[in-house]
Order: sequence, then C-alpha cells, then structure tokens
Amino acid sequence: MEKLLLIGIDTRSMLNSALKLNYDVYSTSYFSTSDTPTIKNQKIILNESDGESCGIFEDQFSSENILDISKDYLEEVDYIIPISGVSPSDFPSRYKKKILGNAEVENIENKFNFYKKIKDEFLTPMTFRLTDIDEAFEISKNYEGVQFILKPVQGSGGYDVTLLDNVEDLQFSDNEFILQEYVSGTNLSSSVLASKSDAKAIIHSRLLSEHDFRKNNDFRYIGNIVPLTDESIMANVNDLEGIIEEMKTTSEMLAHKFNLIGSNGVDYILSENGLYVIEINPRIQGTFECVEKSLGINMLEAHIKACQGEIIEIPKPQYYSYKKVIYSPARMKYEKIDLDNIYDLPHIGSITEKEEPLLTIIDKDKDFRKLFEKVELSSKIVNDIARKVQQDGK
Repeated sequence: MEKLLLIGIDTRSMLNSALKLNYDVYSTSYFSTSDTPTIKNQKIILNESDGESCGIFEDQFSSENILDISKDYLEEVDYIIPISGVSPSDFPSRYKKKILGNAEVENIENKFNFYKKIKDEFLTPMTFRLTDIDEAFEISKNYEGVQFILKPVQGSGGYDVTLLDNVEDLQFSDNEFILQEYVSGTNLSSSVLASKSDAKAIIHSRLLSEHDFRKNNDFRYIGNIVPLTDESIMANVNDLEGIIEEMKTTSEMLAHKFNLIGSNGVDYILSENGLYVIEINPRIQGTFECVEKSLGINMLEAHIKACQGEIIEIPKPQYYSYKKVIYSPARMKYEKIDLDNIYDLPHIGSITEKEEPLLTIIDKDKDFRKLFEKVELSSKIVNDIARKVQQDGK
C-alpha cells in the first residue's frame, strides 16, 4: 500500500478524509485536538495536558520544527501533501518530487512577486515592497485619499495584517512587509481543481474575517460559507450570477497562468470598483470540510486525482455549509461543551490563552437562515462558557 504523509498546522479534517482512501496514512501536525484521529504513524508538536497552557501560536509555531521532526517520515512515504503552515518551498529539494500539489510556489506565496505577475492582466490592489516602516508613510503621502494596509510579504490566515493608520511602531526584523492599497468590500473565494491540462472552479464561497463581525482592525481568517448565493454573500450585490461567472473565468485563467495542480483557492474582494484578485492559496484550503459537506465528495480524493491528471465530476451543492473559527474571548481551562457541531476540540483541562484559536464550528443545512442561526447560537454558547470559566480573571 502506498504511503501518504499529511503535514501542517492541523491535519484533523484531512485525516478523516484520507482514512477513507486506500493509503497507509502518516501525519505530522502542530495542534493536537482531542478529536483528531489516532493513527500508527503520527507526530504532534503541541502536547496538551491538564492545567497547562497551550501558549501563543504565533510565538511557538515553526514550519522548520515540523519538517525537522518529520525527517524519517519524509524518507519513508511515497507522497506528501503540505497543508496550511508548511510551504512546499520549505522542503529540501529531494522531497519535492513526492509532493502531491504545487511544488514551486515562490511567485504565488510571495505577495509582491504575485502582484508583479498579475498587475497588467487582472484588477488587483496597488502594492509596494517595503524596506522599513518610514517608507510606507512616505509612499502613502503620494496617494492622497488612498487607505493602505500592511501585510507580511509571505503569510496566510490574516495574521499580522493591519491598516497603516493604526501603526505606531513596527519592527521589521526578519519579517518583510508589503504596503497594499486597502480595498473595502466583500471577501470571496473560488475553489479550483487543476490538472496539468485543465482547470475547473468547483464552488465559490463567502470568506469571513474577524473584521466582518467586529468591524475592527483584526483581519484574521475566521471562516467561510458555501456555496455563494444571494443569501450567503450577506451583502447587497447586483448581478451575483455575473460576478460568479467572472470569478470562475478568472480563477481558471489564474490556474493556467501559474500552472496550478490539485486543489487551490483564489481570494477576491468585491468592491464598488469591481472584483479584485487578492491572492492564491496553492494548497487545500480552509473551505475543505464545507465543500465536502455541501457537495458530498471526498475533497482529499479530488485533490489527489487532479494531481494525477483527473478532475472528478462535481455534483451540484446539496447544502449550505458554514465554518466559524472561535478565538477564545478569555484565558480559559477547557471543559466538555455539549454541542454536536464543534470540532478541533482542546483536550479536557488544557488552557487556551485569550485570542488564541479555541475550536471550530462547522454545520450544514439546506436553509441558509437556519444554518446561520445555528452556527451563531453555538458561537454564543461557546463564548459564554469561555468567559464563565476564564482563568485568573483575564
């Protein structure tokens, strides 16, 4: 039996799908959620225990660490699927040939390189590479009336993204940043399956960030809703059918332009001025489980088959599906929560720090309004419990 390694921040959802396929499955992850399947060949960095803090993800996570502890797996397996948190660029060259997916991603993951590649063909925000924070303010002075946003030149999930207006002091150190025109609008995404010869946008989604809910300066990814309809877009939009067709065409063009393979995501912002291309996620996306629930397919199988040259037949969506990541509103010691739509669960007794990922709500329903109400009710229950059992009054 061929051996398949899943490697990234959290492999839970992909493991569930992989175990339905004919592979000997290996897994290396940062998070150790209590609902992650236990398999023979498995390594987990974060060891959660009763009364111990899970710490601050940004301070503790390192893709180099994951790769380092996976050395024996990298040698042993036939195939590797990198998930969010580990870039194909991080792998030693001798292992890249084992990757099922995009192995060369420098012009995609580097946001400034990506901008240079697409700026003459697609509508995209004006973008500048920075050497220091003073340069950002100098550039902004030349564009009166334009609001700017700072982003790491490489990164995902909306971490370390902030409006320039809110920056008082920023130490660049080893991190490189871009200055990008801030486009106000609705965050959208396309999921694209691509083989060496073909590309097909299979579903479109409403992307959600903390900013959507709190209208604050927090742009971290918080979830998504599929499929995209007049209801699920949650915005006043004219001619959604035309917008979806434009997303489909643009996403497939980008897949061909960058020679994408497997499952990929293309993120957009729909503004008054049109549909802006923001970035490509050249790997399986956070919409993974929602797409599975909506379409009734094994998304990992679809990804693997596309990498091997076959794009599967995609059924029409049967359900709306909504995913929402809950960041803990307080430092809290986890205790069992009696809900049937929560995933990525901490181990009982472990401590989640304030504003760190606590768990994920995922649900489906044929009625969008009922689905939205269910997920938001679960969100309220989880947040209320977290505040009730908060530690040290924080």
